[in-house]
Amino acid sequence: MPRRFEDARILMYSHDTFGLGHLRRCRTIAHALVEQYRGLNVLIISGATIAGAFDYRSRVDFVKIPSVIKLRNGEYTSLAAHIDLAETLKMRQSIIRHTAETFQPDIFLVDKEPMGLRGEVEETLAYLKPKGARLVLGLREVMDAPHLLDAEWKQRDVMQKIGHYYDSVWVYGPPDFYDPLAGLDVPPAVREKMSFVGFLQRSVSAGEDSAHRPEGDYLLVTTGGGGDGADLVREVIEAYQQDPTLTQKALIVLGPYMKAKQRQKLTRKAASVPHIKVIQFDNRMEELIAGATAVVAMGGYNTFCEILSFDKRALIVPRVEPRQEQLIRARRAAELGLVDMLLPSQSADPLQLAAALKALPARLPPTQAAGALTLDGLTHICDIVGSWLNVATADRMSRVAG
Repeated sequence: MPRRFEDARILMYSHDTFGLGHLRRCRTIAHALVEQYRGLNVLIISGATIAGAFDYRSRVDFVKIPSVIKLRNGEYTSLAAHIDLAETLKMRQSIIRHTAETFQPDIFLVDKEPMGLRGEVEETLAYLKPKGARLVLGLREVMDAPHLLDAEWKQRDVMQKIGHYYDSVWVYGPPDFYDPLAGLDVPPAVREKMSFVGFLQRSVSAGEDSAHRPEGDYLLVTTGGGGDGADLVREVIEAYQQDPTLTQKALIVLGPYMKAKQRQKLTRKAASVPHIKVIQFDNRMEELIAGATAVVAMGGYNTFCEILSFDKRALIVPRVEPRQEQLIRARRAAELGLVDMLLPSQSADPLQLAAALKALPARLPPTQAAGALTLDGLTHICDIVGSWLNVATADRMSRVAG
């Protein structure tokens, strides 16, 4: 039976400037928490343009802040072309602070960006800290190449600020997979706050089945949000075009952030291949992955967790710039025997990619190739939050009694 905490509140921040990874990770954690604890309310602050396209469980809601897009060169711009970036950031910062003031959370969980986009969360952290809210930073198990992350954080004095503001740092992976702060000079005060909670396991959502799920066996090709996925999709289509013996049914999910011209071009290109079906987006990706024979992906965090959760054979073709997160994750996973990997320079050869696609259904799934996998991140997070809320509830009752 779920335990009950009266009017306990968790606020989450998901900056969402590129792709869907941050929002999907926050949503996964939020759903696990409200399922475990009755009376708990979770509010997610999100910059995702399609935050409203997802289903949310009871007692989970979101506040939409103005969207900012991260360009391929790493720079940012406002989604609304008529609004200056500085104005957009000022609005976002104000909404975040006002939401915290109104919601008064017991726990504030910040996803991936310690101070938020361009420091927009620091003011809210400073407001909540003296009020006794637990301040938590959640990090992917892989952030970026150490030299790139180190340079980025030193420029903004991030490590010192983590030590000052945050009570805990959760790493969403096991300690024997990868350390997101490897190669950085981590102060003891920060290292002591770190907990490797484990990968965030996924499950198929209850409710209606996805209308896009094909009958029978199929390869699922997904590039996450799709903003940088056009090359991989094109290469998969060309592999089918160049190798007539490649006849496996494939479902390609382009992603909601792929540019309209790229979507149209790739859809027309795929129309010549009878084995391929192309869709733009499905908010039940867990179901599509669970039903697939194998998965072809770029190796973002959420897709990787889904591959492990549903024990799927996978071919990863990682993005290698401007961040090396996907490359590091794919190399480590391939080293452990969890997935197959091709570099973008290799997948650009249609026949080499076709050979990898044809071999994919015959490879061992992760649990057989690499032994038992433990995906217990959500369980650990629920346990930690439960212990904190017990203390917060006892304090609240003590103040009322006094």
